[in-house]
Amino acid sequence: MMKYRVRYLLVLLIFLVSMVVNLDRTNIAIAGSFLAADYHISTIQLGWVFSGFMIGYAAFQIPAGWIVGKLGPRRTLTGGLVWWSALSVTTALVPPGMANALWALIAVRFILGLGEAVAYPSANQFVAAWFPSHERGKANAWVQAGAQLGSGTAPPLVAFIIYNFGWHAVFYISAVIGLVIAVFWFSAARDLPAQHAKVTPQEMAHIQAGLPVPMKGTMPPVPWAKIFTSIDVWGTALAYVGFGYAATIFHTWFFIYLKDGRGFDLKSSAVLGIAPFIATTTCCLAGGVISDWLVKRWGQYVGRSLFGAFTLFLGGIFLILGSHAQDAIAAALLLAGGAGALYLGQAVYYAVAAELGGPYTGVVSGIVSMGGQIAGAATASLTPYFASKYGWEQAFTIAAGVTFVCIIPWFLVNPNRRLPMQGD
Repeated sequence: MMKYRVRYLLVLLIFLVSMVVNLDRTNIAIAGSFLAADYHISTIQLGWVFSGFMIGYAAFQIPAGWIVGKLGPRRTLTGGLVWWSALSVTTALVPPGMANALWALIAVRFILGLGEAVAYPSANQFVAAWFPSHERGKANAWVQAGAQLGSGTAPPLVAFIIYNFGWHAVFYISAVIGLVIAVFWFSAARDLPAQHAKVTPQEMAHIQAGLPVPMKGTMPPVPWAKIFTSIDVWGTALAYVGFGYAATIFHTWFFIYLKDGRGFDLKSSAVLGIAPFIATTTCCLAGGVISDWLVKRWGQYVGRSLFGAFTLFLGGIFLILGSHAQDAIAAALLLAGGAGALYLGQAVYYAVAAELGGPYTGVVSGIVSMGGQIAGAATASLTPYFASKYGWEQAFTIAAGVTFVCIIPWFLVNPNRRLPMQGD
């Protein structure tokens, strides 16, 4: 096993990068009520700030995929980490008394979103180059589990920082963490296994034997027309809309839902706010293993497409049950179960993107991720609107309805139909 260790060590480093990404995304949700009080903005306006990030993140997904194809995940992720850290600090430096402070906050979060857009196209480009097909579920599960652990760490960590140092310190500390991880990533990572001095011939042979398409250092000319007319690419992206809409609630509004909708105090909300991310971290890792096992036993369509559809269905059921539960703690735990069910399938979307995309994995991952992020931007603004107009129960029920509709595209996706290379 030791002779196959380098790719696992590097994916664990991306696990840490994912933690930083989601700490940067989630910290403002936890600090949101304090920030809103200082800037004298409403809950709906706070939703605009959340959406500013999501719109920037979604808008830059495809360019980010192209950039990582040209520069490689090593340089792209390093630059992204530095960018995120700088904009995290800038968030805290917007003066509450300035004219149009709300729009300045939205702009800062939008620019932060542009930089963070490189994260998952870069990670998936790395996985496509370093992991054979039958290991990509597990590899992507580790990437996404890092994201969930970062989000789960945020509530108690951010609450502790706010209590002791104020909400501004949250963004300064996030920036320092990001810069430290950037140094480690740039020092340890390489774009391809052949470029890494620690990769043994045995590991190289193992990786190459499982790659449907050989990965080279430079991305070939991108067949944009074939990508944008692929039913498999768009089917995966549309399915990810359902995931993105429902999952984003837990990154933006769940803490505030516990505090304002269910009446928990800050400390209790911070503790219960961890529950979805314990569930998502655990289920993300389990889902990657299950998906890879299903692929080995019944093939890509069952292990990726049908399994992805099942996780959307299960997640929607839990959201309905949790949102209508009378007991507040039972509601929180059932909703956490819904988040976990959704994340059983999280790695599948990116595993399919790698199968379809080959050397264009960054671009295809960007399109898929864009679908989820556009849906997430809608969630960030629509959830407080639905909650104020119809109640939190209906806001979660609507999210469940979106997941049910987005099951349908999964049935149209055949992960075995890889995109042709330019000139094929």
